Amino acid sequence: MARARESILCLSHLRWNFVYQRPQHLLSRCARDHRVVFFEEPIHDVAAPELEMRETDEGVTVAVPHLAPDTPVDIAELAQKKMVDHVVGGLQSRPVLWYYTPMAVGFTHQVRPRAVVYDCMDELSLFHGAPKQLTDREKILLRHADVVFTGGHSLYEHKRKTTQHKNIHPFPSSVDVPHFAQARELLPDPFDQAEIPHPRIGFFGVIDERMDIQLLDELARKRPDLHFVMLGPIVKIDPAMLPRHANIHWLGGKKYDQLPGYLAGWDVAMLPFARNESTRFISPTKTPEYLAAGKPVVSTSITDVVRPYGDGGLAWIADTADEMAAAIDEALASDRTARVAHADTFLSDLSWDKTWREMWSHVDRAIMTRASLRASGLHATSGSGSATQPTANEER
Repeated sequence: MARARESILCLSHLRWNFVYQRPQHLLSRCARDHRVVFFEEPIHDVAAPELEMRETDEGVTVAVPHLAPDTPVDIAELAQKKMVDHVVGGLQSRPVLWYYTPMAVGFTHQVRPRAVVYDCMDELSLFHGAPKQLTDREKILLRHADVVFTGGHSLYEHKRKTTQHKNIHPFPSSVDVPHFAQARELLPDPFDQAEIPHPRIGFFGVIDERMDIQLLDELARKRPDLHFVMLGPIVKIDPAMLPRHANIHWLGGKKYDQLPGYLAGWDVAMLPFARNESTRFISPTKTPEYLAAGKPVVSTSITDVVRPYGDGGLAWIADTADEMAAAIDEALASDRTARVAHADTFLSDLSWDKTWREMWSHVDRAIMTRASLRASGLHATSGSGSATQPTANEER
């Protein structure tokens, strides 16, 4: 018998219309069968609090709080609590709370959830500018989460060891193979890329503290024959810090649907990530996307790229400018037919549809477990879900 349609309230530090990544892939699939509300962080641009709500093409309702500039944190959380109550009041059933940011426990503790999910994409506490309360609030969230997912294997190993949660599962980045496989065809070059000479070494993604700016600068100076195509919004760093050379082309952010058109014109795809605290546990979604596009991949030694991609002969790993230049040369000279066939074998078992089905199976079990415990008047044990909801008061 088919299960009832659930309501999902997602609390996110990322915006739906920012970069199309893990939350969008997962929750757009969730919206095929369930009601999904994606509650974003506030925008401080109005005189009095108001809640903007809009529908996306994927069937997701995006809820955006608007607050006054310089609103104190406690007042901001009170306003968001009222907005959450308004959203929940409009749902047909009690929601599953799906957290991307632990900070949201400060204004969702009043909600009686069907289940609590924490999809831990990154170790956010290691990012520049992370809120000082983040670590404490994550501890609260972990105590009440029925199920925890991680965005990669290294983060899973870290969280399993440090949190001792009883129901934690790794779900590394997946890929929409047909979408990126379009780049294997001869596509028209986008207007802002058409005049860039070859060989083109490309990157797409958020350009922030995780990028090794010094490495890119040195590589561009050493190899003026290579042209570096950099796609993505610049976030949390001063654009003036970016290296400016004739062979580095900063083309700005692009829509998800535009990416295959750019990838089609690249000779090598790169992951020039710095090796610092903010990249310690990342599992870049773009790695399998590059492979699906049929491109050779060159990356710095990010743990979740080295394993499985580097170890499996699917990517070249290099950390210095000289090493990366040599790796790019090897990638340019590689046998495309053999390389793409090897990548396709690896990708044959990967898809966001499969990832979503497997993740939802854990959530579905958590919902049924909570319902059973409520019916019996019992509470789940800490770390595997409880009938209570996290409250920021636990910080004090």
